Amino acid sequence: MFIGKIVGVVVATQKTESMRGSKLLMIEPYVIDPQTRDHFVTTSRSLVAVDVVGAGEGQFVLAVQGSSARMTPETKPLPVDCTIIGIIDSVTFERKTLTLE
Repeated sequence: MFIGKIVGVVVATQKTESMRGSKLLMIEPYVIDPQTRDHFVTTSRSLVAVDVVGAGEGQFVLAVQGSSARMTPETKPLPVDCTIIGIIDSVTFERKTLTLE
């Protein structure tokens, strides 16, 4: 499981039948800044993820990859490798609430 930020929307009018109706979002993984340890920084990667929780652009989310991405009721029959499974409200680390921006 990892923390990511929604940075875009993917529109694919032509796709396999099982993926019709699936919302696809671009997600950028984030990690805790190793120097200050008080905020998140991007990993400068991006992934396409299936959204099953109604996330939107700019939100921080929890996502899973690999076989875990197909363990939700919505994604069991889908050929997916990354699924958004939660929208983050806040993160506390080392007794500090970290900045999500």
